[in-house]
This record gives sequence, C-alpha cells and structure tokens, in this order.
Amino acid sequence: MRRTRPCGALRREHAGTTVVLNGWVHRRRDLGGLIFLDLRDHAGRVQVLVEPGAADAFDVADTLRAEWVIEATGLVRERPEDQRTDDGAGAVEVVAERIEVLAAADTPPIQVAGDERASEELRMRYRYLDLRRPDRMEPLRVRHRAIKAIWDFLDAEGFLQVETPLLTLATPEGARDYLVPARVRPGTFYALPQSPQLFKQLLMAGGADRYFQIARCFRDEDLRADRQPDFTQLDLEMSFVEVDDVLELNERLLKEVTHAAVGWNIATPFPRLTHAEAIDRFGSDKPDLRFGYELSDLSDLFAGTAFRGFASALDAGGTVRALRVPSARAGDLSRKALDELEAHAKVHGAKAMAWLRRDGDGFKGPIAKFLEAETPALRDHAPEQSDLLLLIADRRAVACGALGAVRLALRDRLGLVPDDAPPAFAWVVDFPLLEQDEETGAWTYMHHPFTRPHADDLERLESDPGSVRAEAYDLVLNGFEIGGGSLRIHDRATQDRMFRALGFADAEAEERFGFFLEALRYGVPPHGGIAWGLDRLAMLLAGAPSLRDVIAFPKNVRGGDPLTGAPAPVDAAQLEELGIRLADVPEPVEPTS
Repeated sequence: MRRTRPCGALRREHAGTTVVLNGWVHRRRDLGGLIFLDLRDHAGRVQVLVEPGAADAFDVADTLRAEWVIEATGLVRERPEDQRTDDGAGAVEVVAERIEVLAAADTPPIQVAGDERASEELRMRYRYLDLRRPDRMEPLRVRHRAIKAIWDFLDAEGFLQVETPLLTLATPEGARDYLVPARVRPGTFYALPQSPQLFKQLLMAGGADRYFQIARCFRDEDLRADRQPDFTQLDLEMSFVEVDDVLELNERLLKEVTHAAVGWNIATPFPRLTHAEAIDRFGSDKPDLRFGYELSDLSDLFAGTAFRGFASALDAGGTVRALRVPSARAGDLSRKALDELEAHAKVHGAKAMAWLRRDGDGFKGPIAKFLEAETPALRDHAPEQSDLLLLIADRRAVACGALGAVRLALRDRLGLVPDDAPPAFAWVVDFPLLEQDEETGAWTYMHHPFTRPHADDLERLESDPGSVRAEAYDLVLNGFEIGGGSLRIHDRATQDRMFRALGFADAEAEERFGFFLEALRYGVPPHGGIAWGLDRLAMLLAGAPSLRDVIAFPKNVRGGDPLTGAPAPVDAAQLEELGIRLADVPEPVEPTS
C-alpha cells in the first residue's frame, strides 16, 4: 500500500523524504520553464515544483488546470526564507518526480481559489464545490467537534443514547407535520417527528433514567433565514430531577462543548432571568446580554398625563416604556435614522414611537411641547445633555417587544457589541404555561402540552390560566434561543387538566394522545429535559452568518434544495400506487428571506 501524506501536514522535519500526495490543483503557475502547483487537500496546501528535468512529470503538469485531481510523488525540501508565505503554502515544497492525473475537471461554475463572489443560491447548487473552500468546511468541523464532545460528556454522565422513530403518528405540536403515505395501508399516513418529545418521555416511563439523542426533526412551517424544514437537535431527558439539576448539568455540558469546539472558556453558572424580567428589561425572551440599553417603565410617570397619545394607552390598561440612548451615541442618530427606527418598531407591532432629546433643562422632539408637566421627572431618565429617549405606549407585550426590537437594531446600527465581547449565556425561567389567542380568546401552550405547571400555581389552572407559570426554561446565547426545555407532567390527572385547559375534549385527547395517556397510568417518574438547536449553536460557535453555513447540504429560504431540485413532482404511477390523486395545485408563494 502506498503511503500518502496530507498536503497540509508537511513540515520542515519531513525535508529530505520522498512523499506521495493526493489532492486538487488549487493554482498552477508557469514561470520561466518551471511549473508551480499549489496542491490542496482537506488538511491544507503545499507547493509542488515541477522542473523540466523531470520530463514525464513536466509534460503532465503542463496540461493541468484548477480543480484537477492528481497524485504527485516527490522529494520534500525547505523553501528559501524569502519565498515562504502565510497563504497556506508553508515552509516546505515538494519537487515532483512523478505526477498522475486521477480526474480531470471542467472549469468550475464557482471559483474555489481566490475571492468567491457567487450568489448563495449558486453556491448551494454547487455545494460540493463550495465546501472545497477551507472557510466553508470549517463550520462543519466545528459542528463535528461539538457533537463529539456531547457524546463523550453525556456518556461519562451515564446517559443512554437511543434512536427514536422517524415514521410516527401525527400529533399537534405547534407546526404542520410532514406526512408520509403508507402504501400498505392506503389512506393512512405516518408523520415525520417535529421532535422526539413523547418518545423520550416514554423512555423515562420505561426506566431509561438518562437518555440523549442527536435527533433529526422536521417541521413544515413558514421559513426564515434561520430555519430549515429538516434540522438537528440535541435531545436529552432525565428522571427524578428538578429544574436546578437540568440547568446545572447543561452548564457543565456547554462548558465542555464550547471549549472542545472553539476553545471558549465560559463562566458558570449562567445568569437567570424570569420571563417577566427578560421582557420588562430587554423586550425579549431571548435577550442579548452583551450590551446594556435596558428598557424602563414610565407608566407611573405619565399617569394622568394630558398627552392623549400616552393617556389612551394607559387608560386601556397599557404601559409606557422607554429606551435611553446615552449622549455619547445619541449624536450618531439623525432624524432620518430615528424615522427608520420608528418604522422598525411598527414592523414589530407598535403604532408609533416617540423620541425626546435632552436640551438644557428641557427636551426637543415632536412631542416635547405636550410634556411640560412631565419634564422635571423625565430629566431623571435622561440625566446627560443630548441623551435620547425612545418611547412606546401600548399594551405591555407590544410596547416591550417593539422597543426590544429597536434595541437590537441600535446594537447593529451603532456597533454596541465589541468584536472581542465574551459570549453571553443566560437562562430564562418561569415562562407562562399558556398564552391566549387575541382573536379567539382560546388558550394554547407556550412550549408544548406536556410542560409541568408550577406547583404553586396549579390550583389556578382553571380559574386564571394566564397566571400559571411553567417549570420551563430557555437557554440563550448572544440574543439567540439555542435550547429550551421543561419539567414534564408525569401523572394522568394533571395531564387531563392541561388538555382541558387547552380546549381538548376528553375523547379528542384520547384519540390524539391515547398511547401516551395510557402510559401515565402505570407509574411514570418525575422527569425533565431539554433540546438544543444544534444547527443554531454551531452557527454561533463558528461565527457563521447563516444557519445554512453549518449544514452540509442546506435548503434555501423557499424550502428547496438547489443541489438536487427537491421538492419535485413524482411519477404518476408512484402516486397511483400510493392511492394519491392531486387536486389543482396552486402556484407556490415565494417567501422573503
């Protein structure tokens, strides 16, 4: 067997040895009768020098072009000091004795060497070429290191890896299911899992005690830049635990994973914020804690105000929230910029956003003349000259949410997060168990219908469902939710109450979840767990701009695969075999990115 070496692994200590290299021609240069090849493989690049004296090798090298696959045999020697570069060619070169072409290549439709400016769609169409660029492959290496660290850590902690079914029953979990027709039972369908939620709970019922899985999940939902129809999550569950047990283990796991993947040394324990605190202070249940700019509640200050824009919101039970931009940065916001921020607030539900700029003992701004009575108190919230206050009056959810979106827009516009800012992890806890549909008044679950209500609030599940907290928690990193979980309902009586609160009749709950409800009759231990969005975590670890960069073969924002052409029509005979007849198919709606 021939002994080959990775191109990028050659070092000075290999000088004087003969090596066999396999790889792609990255560049070819013909200089004064000498041919220089940059040969590239998974480990890096090395320069191969082909001299006229090596006649056979020289004749072959003269035909080579970029991306041809070759095998080169030659002697390793150190490069002269003044010829060493920092571009990956290294401190040694190989003087070729023999070159064999393993595969010729047409001119690639996207450039592998140099500055690639192809569109993302074209790069996805030729993803196998795009991945030849080291910066495109590195996010996949980060992902690999993270997953290996997960396996090693959880195995040492006594977790059992179990694969759960991909063909299962359709159950309501918040998004549309991808359905798979069952040929042998015409008219029936499997569903691809949105998560392994029920199966991991059944594993606890079966005595698995500690389970994990790198799970593939599928959700047919409207796509955005950070979503994929098929995605990967770390799924884990533990029996006989409380919230602190789950959070503490996940902090230790993240410490191990982030260090193994990218060398981070993160501090634990992570800060914990209640859901109410996160909304009130940051306008988001996934706050970016790398910078300040916290929201303030000015409802009391404006109680009894004569300014109708605020008074009407307060009379309707709403609130007035403010965001202070310190004078040092307020000068960077022109009137046009403020108009753009208001438009951004309106996209996120606000009817309007007002602004006030501190000017002496008073304020300037479109509404300043209506707030003379409140001016002395407002000075406490804008203590420095030229401080800027951004204000929204509306229902709490709208005012906080829209101002939270403005806060993030300011982060990006003003560069409020330094490049060297450490990662900011946090837990958001004590979520509401249920949330109410504004139009129908119906209650729905905030996480999923198997989340355990907080014991102190359970008695109000029927009388005041909106006040019931969940034993639920989300894991946040730099303003992204990267994980979420809860303690689970483990007794039949509480699960029945939960389904009734959600509007399920007993018969409907039995039809949809009968197999799970039956399991609750046979003694299920208290249990809880979490799921991490592995794609999103890998994106943040790798510093990638998009979720698609950490997936080997991603879908685009339309849910399509430019590489294979999926989804695509299938043969009529295949549809007939499955007992499927197509109705009139509407033209697809093109989503925005």
